[in-house]
Amino acid sequence: MSDDQDQAQARMKLAQLKLEHDDYHSAIDAMIAQKCDPLAVQRMKKKKLDLKDRIKKVESTLIPDIIA
Repeated sequence: MSDDQDQAQARMKLAQLKLEHDDYHSAIDAMIAQKCDPLAVQRMKKKKLDLKDRIKKVESTLIPDIIA
């Protein structure tokens, strides 16, 4: 696969992860508003944080290495 294809796939994955992260954010807000079980909310927050880590990892592959 070419670098352009790899970059395009990484960008698509990044967009998908960001959308999923936003979905978790909305779900967590709704759970808090409905006074759901705090443990369930905490689990959702952990999943959201894991997604954020995955987003950072994909973003780091898209940023070219800069030699100082």
